[in-house]
Parts: sequence; C-alpha cells; structure tokens
Amino acid sequence: MNQELNDYILAHSEPEPDYLYRLYRATNIRLLHGRMASGHLQGRLLKMLVQMIRPRNILEVGTFSGYSALCMAEGLPDGGRLYTFEINDEQEDFTRSWIEGSAYADKIEFIIGDAITGAPRLGIEFDMAFIDGDKRTYVETYEAVLPLIRPGGYILADNTLWDGHVTDPAYDRDQQTLGIRRFNDHVRQDLRTEQVILPMRDGLTLIRKKE
Repeated sequence: MNQELNDYILAHSEPEPDYLYRLYRATNIRLLHGRMASGHLQGRLLKMLVQMIRPRNILEVGTFSGYSALCMAEGLPDGGRLYTFEINDEQEDFTRSWIEGSAYADKIEFIIGDAITGAPRLGIEFDMAFIDGDKRTYVETYEAVLPLIRPGGYILADNTLWDGHVTDPAYDRDQQTLGIRRFNDHVRQDLRTEQVILPMRDGLTLIRKKE
C-alpha cells in the first residue's frame, strides 16, 4: 500500500484520540522498535472489534507501550476488564505511566510476567484475546490461551504476515519468521477454531473458537 492510499484510509477513518497520538509519538521517540505499537488504523479497528464482540474480559499478550491495550479498553463496556501481560520488565516504567495516566486505567490490569504461565493462574474465562508477544513462541502462546477462551470467543493474532517474510525464502532461517509460519500453519489446521487473515498493516488473524 502506498503512502497516498494509506493517508486516504486514515483520513476516512475515526480520528486517533490525542492521548494515543501523544503515546505513539513518545513510543517512537523513547523506545526501540517503536513501530511495534499498533498505531492509528489498527487501534481504531481493535476498539471497534471490542465494541462488536462486547467482551467482559480481554487477555492481551504483549503490552509493549500500552497503545493496543488502551484502544481495546476504550471499547470495553462498563464493568469490562482487560488483563495485559508484558514479559520485558524494562518496559514497565514507561508503559505503566501511560496506562495509569489514561482515562481507562480502571479497566486495565497491567502485569509484568509471562502470559503462558501467568494467564492460566488468573482463573478467568476470557471472551477475547490479543496475541502480540514473542513471535518465536506464538504456537505455545496460542495453546496456553485457547483453553481460557469461552466457546464462541475470539483470539486476534498480530503480525501474521511479518512484513511479507512468511513467503520469502530469504527468511527461511529467521527464527521469528519461522515462528509465525509455524503459527499460521498450526491455526489453519486446528479443527477447534475458524480463522481469517486480514492483510492490513503487518497481518492480523481473527480466530473464533467453535462452540
């Protein structure tokens, strides 16, 4: 997608809230790999998907700077709760300050730790999950998360086209690319779910757990 078309799409989508605009700028200025944050278009999609699904409990794997968590929390109904795990403890000071300074702080539980082991300990049934953590362990994360999702619930997995590397032989030895390929193959063959990949941004897979 060229820049002109991308600008057109953003101009005809819901505007990015000022707080998220400032968070996205701060993410790119202060953190390595700032482009990992969801950004305007995907953020508005996440909010709308939450409004459509109307979950009471959301699980997020991979908080990073908190952008996607805030977008999903924005769409949550009253009484809804988002539990977001970030395994990198060096991220905590930056991310916690933005979450706690937001209008949705009371809807978000920010947890430093490994979601693969930590999420099952919460004892919560989730209506929706957003996976955006270590690409090398996407399959293991998926298998840990799926039992926690109610029948008919949803998992969203980010970066599933991985800059097009999933079809590029030049990345056949790259461990993150291999992790994404393995995940895509695993989900496609999983009879417990149905799935579709949206070719937006870096690829977003929507997965529905069968009832």
